[in-house]
Amino acid sequence: MSPAMPRPPRPRPDSRPERRPRRGGPAPRPPERETGPQRIAKLLARAGVASRRDVERLITEGRVALNGETLATPATLLVDLKGVTVDGKPVAAPEPTRLFLFHKPAGCLTTARDPKGRKTIYDLLPPGLPRLQPVGRLDMNTEGLLLLTTDGEFKRALELPANAVDRRYRVRVYGRVEQASLERLAEGITVEGVRYGPIIADLERRMGANSWVTMTLTEGKNREVRRVLEALGVQVTRLIRVAYGPFTLGESQPGDIVEARPADVDRLKRSLR
Repeated sequence: MSPAMPRPPRPRPDSRPERRPRRGGPAPRPPERETGPQRIAKLLARAGVASRRDVERLITEGRVALNGETLATPATLLVDLKGVTVDGKPVAAPEPTRLFLFHKPAGCLTTARDPKGRKTIYDLLPPGLPRLQPVGRLDMNTEGLLLLTTDGEFKRALELPANAVDRRYRVRVYGRVEQASLERLAEGITVEGVRYGPIIADLERRMGANSWVTMTLTEGKNREVRRVLEALGVQVTRLIRVAYGPFTLGESQPGDIVEARPADVDRLKRSLR
């Protein structure tokens, strides 16, 4: 079974089987193994140096070299990273992908540094961990499951809309929302000119002027849950991500972090494009 991070006791959803966002076209095929030359940006991301976009920036800034010669383009094709340096330091060969499940508390940013000096997730992580990159982001006031990985290419694959990896949330809203309105989200919705894809949403329970809603989506656009629910006339007062792909928050406490089993990581990687 996939490692599960426990979830604090909260109102339980009803017993209806979970529905998934509808997706057009055939299911993606497992990726074929790449054995030939690959773009250096992809190789460096795979080695955990930085995300592919950040690697491209490093190359543009002249900080990446091959056998002592500064590289001019991220389109450079290589079989491996032998002779490659970043800021003059040799790049180690990629290690097996590692994935960690972090229970992000509310009140911290999903970023390495903040110019305003606000608390970030890296201020909360215990010492001794490898260099980790977040898979997607959670807003400062959003809590719950945040995946962290050593592999920049794996991070990118998990975030790609084409891979349609499920993100599941529990949301407390202020105001009245009807199940019929939530069900219409399965067809997608446009909010202020932005088109959001299919979302499966269910009303869990009402508590006076507040309600709990579960939502499953695959795009993960910026502030998607908040904007969609505000378009339905309710205000989000608490937002918790409880699952990302096959991994769940479980019963963990804010600040807890556990490592996913290598077999579960490999199984997920094989399912992605």
